[in-house]
Amino acid sequence: MEKNQIIDLEITDLSYEAMGVAHHEGMTVFVNNALPGEIVSAKILKVKKSFAFAKIEEIKKESPDRVDIKLNQWVQTGLASLAHIKYDKQLEFKRNQVVNLLKKAHLEDKEVGQTLASPEETGYRNKAQVPVREVDGQLEIGFFRRHSHDLVPLTNFFTTDPEIDRVLVAVRDILRAHHVPAYDEIHNQGEVRYLDVRRSKDSGEIMVILVCLHKDFDQLPAVADDIKKIDKVDSLVLNHNPKKTNVILGKTDYLIFGNPQIVDKIGDVKFRISPESFFQINSLQTPRLYDLAIKNADLKPSDVVVDAYSGIGTIGLSVARHVKSVRGIEVVGDAVKDANANAELNGISNAKYVTGKAEKVMPRWASEGMKTDVIFVDPPRKGLTPEFIDAAVTTGPKKIVYISCNPATLVRDLQDFQKHGYDFDRIDPVDMFPQTPHVEAVTVLTKEN
Repeated sequence: MEKNQIIDLEITDLSYEAMGVAHHEGMTVFVNNALPGEIVSAKILKVKKSFAFAKIEEIKKESPDRVDIKLNQWVQTGLASLAHIKYDKQLEFKRNQVVNLLKKAHLEDKEVGQTLASPEETGYRNKAQVPVREVDGQLEIGFFRRHSHDLVPLTNFFTTDPEIDRVLVAVRDILRAHHVPAYDEIHNQGEVRYLDVRRSKDSGEIMVILVCLHKDFDQLPAVADDIKKIDKVDSLVLNHNPKKTNVILGKTDYLIFGNPQIVDKIGDVKFRISPESFFQINSLQTPRLYDLAIKNADLKPSDVVVDAYSGIGTIGLSVARHVKSVRGIEVVGDAVKDANANAELNGISNAKYVTGKAEKVMPRWASEGMKTDVIFVDPPRKGLTPEFIDAAVTTGPKKIVYISCNPATLVRDLQDFQKHGYDFDRIDPVDMFPQTPHVEAVTVLTKEN
């Protein structure tokens, strides 16, 4: 098999990244934008020892599950790499990810629920972080082509709230009008690296964040004046990121105008959100995710709950009215301040948050005589550390409620918990990110007698 070779392939499966999978003369070939059941003529793009990547030249037999989309860039960039698949089949694909991981771990006896569909299939994101680059001599916003840093200019981001798309384009035009240079990542020069826009689904408040190489630039006053005129924009923040890095946000924010936070809701609980706060992207699906976790946990009014990796308190404050008390732990001091402020904002008196590492704080609380009935944990994609798992089981809760954004690390961690005497009956997938391969999941681990 050689680069640029054109071959016919029968697609038999989807990879976890939603690429079509085919086999040819002992090689596995991953074909972008191809679906199981299709026969395609494909051009080989890259050849490795036992696998290759290809792109479709022609679809000779089309899957009935294919959706005809006008903007193929959504699939090409990975921004919405399932956009060409019917939504019910997307939900099946996500459930199958969990099923296949359990099979590999020899845990096929565990039940997997049907994927909980999102109320919105498109336009659901309450936040957009889009790169700003120069393309053909002009400042553009868009998304990087998959596995590259080539910017594909876009004005319709498909999964993002249309109001956010409107503001992104308006800010782009203002930056162009004032000749603000886009960031050049090769030479680490230019000015605006990313546009970050957040919108409250509840109040409609919009915050614009300019991620810039410098903490000030000549055109900033004029740019700020024009951004202030954009309908429904409430605040502008400059985030200073001077480093040559792929990390989007820098560590320092400068408020240019408006409020330093916007307010949104999960269910009936309000949250103040700062520029760098983690807040679930899908505002309408998040309360359904938390309600599922709370229902599966079968909480009691007498329960003492620990909210680990608590962030600004989204899970703990949603749980608080069901239990005796919530104690939250978070390593980011500003998030802890926000969590306690959010408790006060909602008149919640039985939830308190502290700064620290959960693996150190939980055993200390246990040694001081605090009884923990339930631990809620919602870790980043890398999952839990062995140190956290040891600390959690040492604390001795009756239940551990694990909300995961990565089924692979979830299954790995569940196996670790089993070695420590905690087991589970089922995993419930939840679609927080329609049109993408990402899947959240809820599992309740129970201490074995």
